[in-house]
Amino acid sequence: MSNIELNEQEAGRRASLQQLEALGINPYPAEMFPVNVTTTEIKEGYDPEKGNFENVVIAGRIMSRRIMGAASFIELQDEEGRIQVYIKRDEICPGEDKTLYNTVFKKLLDIGDIIGIEGYAFITQTGHLSVHAKGLKLLSKSLRVLPIVKEKEGEVYDAFSDPEQRYRMRYVDLIVNQGVRETFIKRSKIITSMREFFNSFGYHEVETPILQPIPGGANARPFVTHHNALDVDLYLRIANELYLKRLIVGGFSGVYEFSRNFRNEGMDRTHNPEFTCMEIYVAYKDYIWMMEFVEKMIQKVALDTVGSTDVQIGENIVSFNAPFRRLPMLDAIKEYSGVDVSEMNEEQLRETCKTLHVEVEPSMGKGKLIEALFDEFVEKNLIQPTFITDYPVELSPLTKRHRSNPQLTERFELFVNGKELANAYSELNDPIDQLERFKDQLRLKEKGDDEAMFIDMDFVRALEYGMPPTSGMGIGIDRLAMFMTNSPSIQDVLFFPQMKPQKSKKSEGQEEKCE
Repeated sequence: MSNIELNEQEAGRRASLQQLEALGINPYPAEMFPVNVTTTEIKEGYDPEKGNFENVVIAGRIMSRRIMGAASFIELQDEEGRIQVYIKRDEICPGEDKTLYNTVFKKLLDIGDIIGIEGYAFITQTGHLSVHAKGLKLLSKSLRVLPIVKEKEGEVYDAFSDPEQRYRMRYVDLIVNQGVRETFIKRSKIITSMREFFNSFGYHEVETPILQPIPGGANARPFVTHHNALDVDLYLRIANELYLKRLIVGGFSGVYEFSRNFRNEGMDRTHNPEFTCMEIYVAYKDYIWMMEFVEKMIQKVALDTVGSTDVQIGENIVSFNAPFRRLPMLDAIKEYSGVDVSEMNEEQLRETCKTLHVEVEPSMGKGKLIEALFDEFVEKNLIQPTFITDYPVELSPLTKRHRSNPQLTERFELFVNGKELANAYSELNDPIDQLERFKDQLRLKEKGDDEAMFIDMDFVRALEYGMPPTSGMGIGIDRLAMFMTNSPSIQDVLFFPQMKPQKSKKSEGQEEKCE
């Protein structure tokens, strides 16, 4: 459809709007419309022998219509689905005045308009469950033409399928692509399932600051803003870890938060600068306990969301049935690269990376070099859920040293389908060791690592009051939603993903810029 045709149709809808108003019909009425049923309830509950659903009041959007003289059929879509509505002129326009039907319904209502229907459920002669309309009310006039998805012999064509347009205009995507709504319903189920799991243990959901004086809790580049009244720079939260651990210091035995985090970094199919993370901290536990806790949680999420612990992710069937494999990080590198790096120093690691053609930066220390080898040789092979454990100290500045090897830490990351899903520690609660780790991060920052952590002296002070042995875990909700809905891109599970600004374009003779 050309821009000229589209504009002509939109001009026609605005003319229809004016005609409706001239007829005394408010196209955007204020009063409540008393909906009492949904399409799903009718479809699942109607019984022709019982003659139920005799007083149906339903509302939704016109998605198609067939006008046949004095009778018509429309397809009405509400939040849960679609249902056919039968409209007979003499029943919605009794008497001699046929204006409502002949002028309004046949000429002034369009696909996309939102209407209310009063009537009753019945089965047509062709066997279709429908609503027989006894009354019709316009609730909202649509001034834009919907991209109508058409089907023929089971194949969809003429669809609103361009990913960029779908992400920019999610409201249209939700209207015309019915599977999209189900993706976001499943995302909601994931969060609900996790809340139920945490609450069953008696842990408390809390809220921590988004604007922070020091961006802590992760190795990431932050967004910076300025608070005028205080005349200070603040950072959008990159993680909520340090605040949640302050609450453990304060006496809570278990706290969790679904937090919106922000990282001023690259964008790709699995990363968005604004994302949702769940973090939980439990006193008197360690990372071994947390592995079992995570297994049970994700198994429950899969059952609640998909109905099975076997989940289709891309080309793979991934089993979330516990227990998951556990593999130390250095052993994983040896298994998949054939090289034992456990006794190598920084220069030896750098030379190994060079020999194996792994790209590294001069600013990388020992931990980052090990991580580069892991990323190159191991991560892509971890399809089934796998706990990678026992990370080098240099990679884990907030983690307790391993109880049997002080060069390692008590940390795990959960990998699924070649991607990291969760990260957990036996939390470092030694304030002296923590301060030294922060200082190590500062030295990395001075070498040019702009993702190294800041020193948070207030957090060190909190630890000096004493934090009990604690295990903490963070899990990416967006990535978990991608797995549970088999979505290939993070943009598919975010209602409104961040997009590059569209270039200016001429529309109807005017310069228009869409952000």
